[in-house]
Amino acid sequence: MTPWDVFFRTSMKILTDVGGTVIDVGGGLRISAERSNVLDKRRIYLKEWLKTCEYKVIDPVDTYHPDIVGDIHALPFQNESVDSFICLAVLEHVERPVKGVEEMYRCLKKGGYVFAYMPFLFSYHAERGYYKDFWRFTRDCMDELFNDFVHIEVCEVRGPLETISHLLPGASGKMLRYPMRFIDWMLKKQHTKQTSGFYVLAQK
Repeated sequence: MTPWDVFFRTSMKILTDVGGTVIDVGGGLRISAERSNVLDKRRIYLKEWLKTCEYKVIDPVDTYHPDIVGDIHALPFQNESVDSFICLAVLEHVERPVKGVEEMYRCLKKGGYVFAYMPFLFSYHAERGYYKDFWRFTRDCMDELFNDFVHIEVCEVRGPLETISHLLPGASGKMLRYPMRFIDWMLKKQHTKQTSGFYVLAQK
């Protein structure tokens, strides 16, 4: 298991142990086939973990059958009413990511969590008619975006060589991903600022 996989599981365990209301902004967990979104079978185990929570998906349109239709720039929740937010690969697609983080902070209970993923060295991935692709985020940006939170932890996702393989088109990139991951591991380069992106766990 990679360091970022461990960080993902550890962060999700923290959120589900807290329980209460868990809002998945954009449905990035992809654990519900009935929503007509891409199903990530590697994360099916989370459905069991989330049974202790009131898990809801929010999205700005009803394409993937969210529980709530709403905009991250103006979340439809009262102040300090949500226990945790999950926000995976969302902030690069919104016009004002700073406002999105501010809104999650506003809605979080004291001690609540945001678990997010944001890309850095990653390909353009807009979806015509659904969302655009505006932003990329450096390690410094993590500290700035979440500076109102009392505690943040950041984990790089992929080393530099595996990151390059993900930028290559077609089958060539896919063939190189695991060999490049192994070389990153051999060179002890799995924790580097030249990375595909970052997981962030931030506590209010």
